[in-house]
Amino acid sequence: MFTDKLIFVGIIAALALASCSRPQNIYTSECSEGVIYKKITFSHLVDSLKYYDKQYVEVTGKYVEGKQLSALVNDSTFAEHSNRRSVWVNFSQDCALVLPGTNTGLFQFGDGNFSKINNRLLTIRGRVDKHQKGPGKDYRGAIDMVSYVRIY
Repeated sequence: MFTDKLIFVGIIAALALASCSRPQNIYTSECSEGVIYKKITFSHLVDSLKYYDKQYVEVTGKYVEGKQLSALVNDSTFAEHSNRRSVWVNFSQDCALVLPGTNTGLFQFGDGNFSKINNRLLTIRGRVDKHQKGPGKDYRGAIDMVSYVRIY
């Protein structure tokens, strides 16, 4: 009985330490201060994007970046993965994202590296724009005025 409890406590401690192995960086901007964001799921945003047009939302999803690519994508193994089920993310210098208490920006070269956000789970806050669909006009819509990014 005592051994079972000891093993259980050891497993819980190991899980707690493993979850802390990667820092969760939060970058913020002074854009849209005082705005109340609607927290919604990624799939709900994609399915109801017209409803959220010009509204401020908080959404979590897998972020991918590359040449002419900046999007939250569907990472579900049971769903369609085309750009029509993805949302363009329009980061702007007008809403510079920095780590609070520092001058380190999200896209700033520091400590010998850029912030690694490609293929990472992000929570972002911004304003939905159903008319902006990325460079090839093939995304469901966009999130502008990004004022918060949490990297998991």
